[in-house]
Amino acid sequence: MLPDSGHPDPLPILRERFGHAAMFPLQERIVRRVLGGGDALVVMPTGSGKSLCYQLPALTLPGPGTSLVFSPLIALMEDQVAALRAKGIRAQYINSSLRRAERERRYAKLAEGAYELVYATPERMHKPEFVQALANLPGSVKLLAVDEAHCITKWGHDFRPAYQQVGQFRRALRSPPTVALTATATAEVRTDIRRTLGLDEVQMPLFASGIDRPNLRFEVLDCWDDDAKLAALAEVARAWPGTGIVYFSLIKQLELFAARISELDLPLELVIYHGQLDAAEKQRVYQRFIQAGPDQRLLLLATNAFGMGVDKSDIRFIVHAQVPGSVESWYQEVGRSGRDGRPSLCSLLYCQDDLAVQQQFVEWMNPDARMLAEAAHHAQAWPHGEFDVDDLRPLLIRRDRGDRRAEACLTVLEKQGVIAPVGSSGRYRFVRPPEADEFDPADIEAKRERDLHRLLDVVKLIKADDQRAFVIDYFGLDADA
Repeated sequence: MLPDSGHPDPLPILRERFGHAAMFPLQERIVRRVLGGGDALVVMPTGSGKSLCYQLPALTLPGPGTSLVFSPLIALMEDQVAALRAKGIRAQYINSSLRRAERERRYAKLAEGAYELVYATPERMHKPEFVQALANLPGSVKLLAVDEAHCITKWGHDFRPAYQQVGQFRRALRSPPTVALTATATAEVRTDIRRTLGLDEVQMPLFASGIDRPNLRFEVLDCWDDDAKLAALAEVARAWPGTGIVYFSLIKQLELFAARISELDLPLELVIYHGQLDAAEKQRVYQRFIQAGPDQRLLLLATNAFGMGVDKSDIRFIVHAQVPGSVESWYQEVGRSGRDGRPSLCSLLYCQDDLAVQQQFVEWMNPDARMLAEAAHHAQAWPHGEFDVDDLRPLLIRRDRGDRRAEACLTVLEKQGVIAPVGSSGRYRFVRPPEADEFDPADIEAKRERDLHRLLDVVKLIKADDQRAFVIDYFGLDADA
């Protein structure tokens, strides 16, 4: 890449600090625009090099200051910072998982200009200490990156209320060059991202990689019962050597299939991953998965708790044994297969009864305003400081132990900033009481309807004659973008 006249050349930084000789053409176009002072909306699959599109300009832009990255995913930001620091890059993260003393230490270092890149959750925008540290920073915030940008909009599949203020915060930073990044965004979501940031399509043009990946084979198989699903899984495992993932919506269904697959004479190694495993077992399974070679034919049965940040290029097949909750989540999950460019299978086993499971999830994931207020009250009154979902569940759910509304309450309270996670242990601490009108019944019902509409889109995907064509049309992107 030849630098534009008057713009810094990123190639020496790319070679010396990232260890790469060149960029992909799309990455180059994005980096060129940002170094020229422009903004960019980036839609690229997970694992395709989105992060370099802001990390490289962040280190190349001249002058004192830092670059700020907002990300809602604490675990992922911690992994990214660890990877940058291993390269000798002065990166750090600030989020609610840190103890107060450590957060204050990092605020002080930020104010001194010690960091080249700072990762933070969007909720930090509302913390005076964070705002003051940025104000005291030598120089300025030279670049703003908004990762998982679909979380900005209520039309996205993982809305984070704090992200709604990112446009106002950007203006308070004197509108530095801004990169908004996501793996999946419909045309409606892209429009809302720009609106929230206060930019239009000319000011923030779209840079999208081709959504069509010819090496991925899509199929939907009608399966009337678990026996039919088991037969389909066995056929896939025999026909596609290498590492594979089978996704389930319910842990009990995952465990049932794990037992039944173990009884079959299949040449594979079977492992499981779900949210109820302890941290040590999750790490063990993750490492085993990453290290598995094709000849070992590892088969992972997992819920959607597995996958974010997974960097493995040779996943040969991904099967959804139960209907997913949205086209976006399905596409993100199948998109983890075949990143090495070799043929890979993406199979969805459709049983109409599974739709009822997802409909129940929609009800569970949208607890009413009364239950949210009650959960906030119990969190504030909890006598032992830190708490987890098992502490609050008996106070909220009196009968059905399978009811997931307690988990949903904690998710909503965390997104609203009422509670904050403590480390990665699944425990929380109380932060503030909710405002009087914070849990609006009309907003809750509107979200529930959006979730049901997304499930209807999954049915349309299943019934489509051509799933590839449906996906291209759904996201409003050309096949080769």
